[in-house]
Amino acid sequence: MEFTLTYDGPLKASGSVKEKHKLRQNFHNQLLVLWSQIPLCELARTHGWLFSEKYQFSMINCINNFKFLSLITSKQSLVAELRVTLLRPEPPGQIVTQCGDIDNRLKTLLDALRIPKDTQEIPKGCQPEPNEAPFFHCLLEDDNLITKLSVETDRLLETHADSSFVKLLIHVKSTVISKTDENLCFT
Repeated sequence: MEFTLTYDGPLKASGSVKEKHKLRQNFHNQLLVLWSQIPLCELARTHGWLFSEKYQFSMINCINNFKFLSLITSKQSLVAELRVTLLRPEPPGQIVTQCGDIDNRLKTLLDALRIPKDTQEIPKGCQPEPNEAPFFHCLLEDDNLITKLSVETDRLLETHADSSFVKLLIHVKSTVISKTDENLCFT
């Protein structure tokens, strides 16, 4: 399965828990649409037990009041390749910039693409928004499920007051490691 996620907004080198959660919410909205389309909606219809946290191979991780639904999970023998295009309002060739170096900005992004590891990675007092229930959709169960990552940066030809502003295109390709009835729709 291949698709592209997008983001327009600040991407800081040392993003706070709150900033990562805002990124996560952006990707949740896009993944919610993806899950409503074939083939993922068929998976939900035919394999509903995958969405019960009581099932051994569940795709759900509960943290606080959130039920995180990961698309790429080790339980489903899935991994992902990511191809990131990062547009930023700076001249080309500036890897280290006034708003942080690329590798730390990517760390913020990768943290936001995965489910939180524990309650410390959810903003204090944060509750699921109406469209985040019953599930908060995340791309990855864990960022160690990324088997290939390529990044291309280029100049964003727009003026922004916030120098950390970026436009991202994140092309995702999921790969099945070991085929099962539950993960056939990902091939």
